[in-house]
Amino acid sequence: MRVTQLGEGEPEIAVVGGVHGDEPCGVRAVDRLAEDEPEVERPVKLIVVNERAIEQGVRYVDADLNRSFTEETPSDAHEIGLAHELADEIRGCTVLSLHSTQSHADPFAISAGLGDHVQDICPKLSVVALVDTGGFGEGRIFAADADIVEVEAGLQGSETAAENAYTLAREFLTAVGALPGDAVERELPVFDMGDPIPKPDAEEFEVFAENFQKVEEGEVFAAADGEPIEADFDFWPVLLSPYGYEEQFGYHGWPHEEMGHSPSEETRESAVAEAEAEADPQDVDADARFEAESEAETGAEVETN
Repeated sequence: MRVTQLGEGEPEIAVVGGVHGDEPCGVRAVDRLAEDEPEVERPVKLIVVNERAIEQGVRYVDADLNRSFTEETPSDAHEIGLAHELADEIRGCTVLSLHSTQSHADPFAISAGLGDHVQDICPKLSVVALVDTGGFGEGRIFAADADIVEVEAGLQGSETAAENAYTLAREFLTAVGALPGDAVERELPVFDMGDPIPKPDAEEFEVFAENFQKVEEGEVFAAADGEPIEADFDFWPVLLSPYGYEEQFGYHGWPHEEMGHSPSEETRESAVAEAEAEADPQDVDADARFEAESEAETGAEVETN
């Protein structure tokens, strides 16, 4: 594991790449930040984790590192030592962990719950959705004693994912006050992750549905060796892909409430506040009297009915 620091002092912020060795976008983003050496207002740790897997171009050496934050991982696995080392390195930090995926080209965020750090950071990132893993985060980096947000920066191995990862890292550092500037807040749909979508025994797989788009009961959303697979109930796919997982297509998901708000909404709220502040007190009093009189009349009508 390789750690570089930006700024002076004890860092409380970290950007992590290379949890999986076959996802180079995070490594490239971390290395690019280290080369840029931007002036930071708060110190930052830049961490590249699974160097051996990165060198071999494989997801992991012995065990999936992002499932190794648990006692169930074999004690002699290369990744179990890395999990302990990484957990120590990020303890007490606010963390962005950079990944890429085979399921969706547009960046999206992943969290374990909707804590304050999630609600503060995620609407300020250029992501199309937030996935709350809820109880499905066992063994992941979320088990560390840190405030963590994961992002899937794009399709695995693509130049776009590498560029997205760098942009997301800088947006994160701006959101937490490490880089100067004002973070732009956006409306962000949130999806709760449900049960896995199992694969049947087959050689070839296809998916016909889009992630985060509703699949209705009875709709054909995938195929195995050419045989269609229908939805047993309505759901919204999360991390759905034909070959991203060995034993499942992805996960069932359901929409949660949105978080954040659009810049236009912020402008409207500001304009309303300014208008109310500048309003003539007599006009305000007149409006209040009118509302009170209307309520009194309505109450009288109700009592006589």
